[in-house]
Amino acid sequence: MGRARPVPPTAYAILGLLSMTDELSGYDLRRWARALRFFYVSPAQSQIYSELRRLAALGWVAQRDVAQEARPAKRLYRTTEDGQAALRGWLEGSPVEPPALKHALLLRIFFGHLARPERLQALIDDYITAARMVLAELEQVRAELGDDPRWRFPAAVAEWGLRYYAAETEAAAAIRPCVAEAASRE
Repeated sequence: MGRARPVPPTAYAILGLLSMTDELSGYDLRRWARALRFFYVSPAQSQIYSELRRLAALGWVAQRDVAQEARPAKRLYRTTEDGQAALRGWLEGSPVEPPALKHALLLRIFFGHLARPERLQALIDDYITAARMVLAELEQVRAELGDDPRWRFPAAVAEWGLRYYAAETEAAAAIRPCVAEAASRE
C-alpha cells in the first residue's frame, strides 16, 4: 500500500484561513489570502480551488451551494472537525524549516561586477521605495486589526512584517555606499 502524499503548506494556509471564520467562498478566500503576501506566497485563484478540492477529498472541509439571483450558485466552504484536527496537528507537530530566500535584488548585486553601478544604485533605490510602500500597507493592516483579541496573532504577524521591511529598507540603504564606491572607481 502506498503512502499518502503529504499535504503542502498552501493547503494548510487555506485551511487556516477557513478556520478564522464560519464559511468562505473561493473568491472570499482569495481576498483573505492576499494578507499572506506579506510573509508567504499568496496562492492564485486556481490554486485555491485545487487545494479546496484536495481538502474536501480528505474530509477536512465541507462545502454547500447557496443560490444567488441572476448568478450561478455560490459554493461556501468551512473546516470540519477532522480539518481542525489536521490543522492543529500540522501547527503543533511539523518542523519549521528556515525560509528559502529568493531575493532578486541581492542576486543582481551578487553579480554586480557585470552591471553598471548606476543601474545597481537605481535598483537599490527602487527596492527601498517598494519596501517603504509595503511598510505603509502593513501599517494600515496593523491599524485595521486593532487590539481585538480575535486578531492578536495576525496583528503579531503584521508587527513582525513591519520590523522585517524596516530592516530590509535599512539593509538596502546600507549596501548602497558599496555600490556607489564601485561607481566612483570607474
